[in-house]
Amino acid sequence: MIVSKVKEIMREKGVTYQELIKRTGISGDTVARCRSNRIKECSLGTLEAIASALGVTTKALYDEHPAKENTNS
Repeated sequence: MIVSKVKEIMREKGVTYQELIKRTGISGDTVARCRSNRIKECSLGTLEAIASALGVTTKALYDEHPAKENTNS
């Protein structure tokens, strides 16, 4: 499972939603997707633009957690 950290980084850096849109030139809908659980739907190019605008690495934008196995077999 991939979990977005974009909102958290924005808060730490003091960057607003509108400011991130302006810095990246990315649509508001796409930025919203990258800030949510739908980050896995974002292209690498989009994540690179957001990372650059926030001054972090692309990897810093998300956490990966292994999928939980179903133990109810």
